[in-house]
Amino acid sequence: MLAVIQKAKEGYVATFERNLKHSDEKVWAMLTENEKLKQWFPELRVEDLRKGGVIKFDMQDGTFEEMEIMELNHLSVLEYTWGNNRVRFELYPTMTGCDFSLIEEISQITDHTPKDLAGWHVCLDVISALLDGTTLESRENEWKRWYEEYTQLIERFSQD
Repeated sequence: MLAVIQKAKEGYVATFERNLKHSDEKVWAMLTENEKLKQWFPELRVEDLRKGGVIKFDMQDGTFEEMEIMELNHLSVLEYTWGNNRVRFELYPTMTGCDFSLIEEISQITDHTPKDLAGWHVCLDVISALLDGTTLESRENEWKRWYEEYTQLIERFSQD
């Protein structure tokens, strides 16, 4: 399912939702434990897991971007800066696992926005597959597929 994109007071909000058949503890570990985090987003590393703490993004050129943790509620909310944007993960326990949302506050739509949205979409699919004990056949092919979908969505959205 595609993310829902809405105009916000300042910029836009993209919301991805998944219902996972895994506990909030297992999903939380995927977001906060570096050994699990590197399985789905190897460029990210949690340096200091606390409000005001740091997550580092490896720019793959010897430099790192530091992203500040803006909100942290154990097993339920992790929010951090992402350039000029913010990324927020929310977990809600259910009888069969947990509802899992990724909410990105986007300051402005650019040519790069569909790439980021497709990337997050695939990341969530990878997390789900890892928790299920499976893998995606090709992350690159999945990204290309979703990139086309998000490009069309952003184009339609931009026409409004």
